Parts: sequence; C-alpha cells; structure tokens
Amino acid sequence: MSVVFNVPWYATSFRGAEFEEALQEIAAVALRYGATDWSVYRYKDDAYKFQQLATFEDAAAYTLYWNGPEFRAWRADYSGWYQVPVVYAPMRLVAEGRIGGEPNGNGSPDQSLAHAD
Repeated sequence: MSVVFNVPWYATSFRGAEFEEALQEIAAVALRYGATDWSVYRYKDDAYKFQQLATFEDAAAYTLYWNGPEFRAWRADYSGWYQVPVVYAPMRLVAEGRIGGEPNGNGSPDQSLAHAD
C-alpha cells in the first residue's frame, strides 16, 4: 500500500521565491529513497505557504529520506527560510483520476481511475 507524505511549509518573510527553488531541490531527492513521485505546490492566495508531497511504498522509506544526510543538510542550510515546527502527515491514497498523456489506443486521451486498499 502506498503512503503519500504531505509536508506543509511556511516560508519566512521575503523568502518565498528563494524557498520555492530550494524546496524543489530537496523534493526531487525523494526519488533516490524510493519515492514513486513527488510534487511541490505553492498557494496562490498566500505566497509563503507550500505543500510538499511524495509517494512511497512504505513509511520506512520516507523516514530514511526525511532523516537522510541530504535532508538534514538542507534543513541546516535553509533553517531560517521557513517557520518551525514542520510536521509531516502520512496519508493513504484512496482514489485518483487523470486526463491527458498518451493516447489509449482509441484516439482519446488516457483516463485512469485507481482505487487503493
């Protein structure tokens, strides 16, 4: 069963743009620890608020990522760029859908609906 980890970040004043770039760097490292995907969202109504998401097959892999040398060094380097505490929340994916991508053979875009247990 996949586990999606949601990390809410809040950048400090005047650091929104720089923090966006820094967050993209560390979010991509999740793939080295077994993540199947990652994403970073920045709120439009509050330019200092971010959501980092990463999907792992198990929580132990995420723990290795969060406590790994890259993330520890990143948090030390950028500790003044975000508000603490940072508390991540594991979530279980129960459904998703998507339109777009490669054709599915009948001329229409891919459509998928996944239900997870």
